[in-house]
Amino acid sequence: MGEVSGERVAEGADAFDVFARDCPSRFTLGHVTGRWGSLTLGALRDDTLRFNELRRRVDGVSEKMLSQTLHALERDGLVVRDARPTNPPHVEYRLTELGADTADRLLALIGLVEDRMPEVLAAQRAYDAARGTG
Repeated sequence: MGEVSGERVAEGADAFDVFARDCPSRFTLGHVTGRWGSLTLGALRDDTLRFNELRRRVDGVSEKMLSQTLHALERDGLVVRDARPTNPPHVEYRLTELGADTADRLLALIGLVEDRMPEVLAAQRAYDAARGTG
């Protein structure tokens, strides 16, 4: 048995239900599938990166949002922060095994979305034309 939010739960995948209001898996799902979380995991999939390298790779993310995202992903066990005591400090981020597995699945979804964008754009045009918007 493990403890989550002060409650005892059985270990294993069956103990969690993301559709249940109080399930802690909802928070992790939000960290993983949010815009910055998914892009950060994807960017780290094949490389260990320093903060500014990661920020350049995830174009458009602010320093504050990237920092918050990395903290959440580190807390969830998806990212490891490796700080070396040098001057200036040298900090790198890499995925854990869980993070790499999660990133693989996210990148498959990202690939699907990118590959099917012509259909998405056509659907958006048709939707907008039918409603006189756009």
